[in-house]
Amino acid sequence: MKAETIFLAIFLASALCCSAQDKAPAASDTITPSTTETAKPAAQEAAKLAMTDSYVIEASDMVSVFVWKEPELTSKDILVRPDGMISMPLLGDVKASGKTPLLLAAEITDKLKKYVQEPNVTVTLSTNNSKMVYLIGEVARTGPVGMTSGMTLLEAVSRAGGLTEFANKKKMYILRNDGGKQQKIPVQYKQALKGDSALNLTLNPGDTIVVP
Repeated sequence: MKAETIFLAIFLASALCCSAQDKAPAASDTITPSTTETAKPAAQEAAKLAMTDSYVIEASDMVSVFVWKEPELTSKDILVRPDGMISMPLLGDVKASGKTPLLLAAEITDKLKKYVQEPNVTVTLSTNNSKMVYLIGEVARTGPVGMTSGMTLLEAVSRAGGLTEFANKKKMYILRNDGGKQQKIPVQYKQALKGDSALNLTLNPGDTIVVP
């Protein structure tokens, strides 16, 4: 009788142990994002915000104005008119051109103090239409490319997806309007690609990179 009791106890203990193991999740089934994976989006967002905060707004750009807890004062994709002004509820016309998003946000905050207690304003750049360069010819994606501060020839080509296999690198050039006159600036693409910084030309807004 004792042997049967001991056998039954061992059987029940084994069954409980197996049940607990089945319920516990396997280490391989639990996916925990690595520190590197979670840090990448944060770093990219920080870089984007830094670029936006140093950007100088010009006519034809579009900005978004967010006023915390004031949805009726929040406006998305406001066009900066040729006169450099934007239109806002309560405030009417506000000068935007020539200012960074941070400076514009500070000025809007100051103006809103007459109507809102302790306003919290954020201005972001929606579209940088005023600062574009253009690529035509044998590039992966022809058309306009938004400029960043100090953008170079190689950066613009990279943003356009690179050159096609048919590109004639020796005959590339930049078309630039300088005081109403059009300049044709030869490009030494291969040398620039090899690391010659003097040939990796800094671009101006409105430049067109031509790749035959």
